[in-house]
Amino acid sequence: MLKIYIDGASKGNPGPAGIGVVVKDEEGRVIRRLGRPIGEATNNIAEYRALLEALKEAHRLGGVGILICSDSELLVKQINGIYKVRAEGLLPLFNQARAALRGLRGAKVVQIPRRENKEADALARRSYGKEVRHPGGGGHR
Repeated sequence: MLKIYIDGASKGNPGPAGIGVVVKDEEGRVIRRLGRPIGEATNNIAEYRALLEALKEAHRLGGVGILICSDSELLVKQINGIYKVRAEGLLPLFNQARAALRGLRGAKVVQIPRRENKEADALARRSYGKEVRHPGGGGHR
């Protein structure tokens, strides 16, 4: 079973935001790290964008036996149907994530303590200050 650790962070809420994704194999070895800026976003949007990136990675890796680990209570409980999605800005991301999860066999999204998610958190926090490049032109901060 692959474990994918995710986190999203923003400096300000909303503010410059980034995501962090760490993929580990069955023995706990890191096989992929991804940290990148996502532009201006809230913390919750950044968390969902990290989840979507993790789901893309899960599909790329075959999509069987994936455990996605997040320290975001809101995201985990919304994805697992315990909390309703009330924020309009999260609903499209939630729907995309649920659709992507349906395409994976045996995938679960679980909540972990923040102390177990330090690597993904560090990637997300380092990423939110980086320049974002947009197709067809320059970037912005």
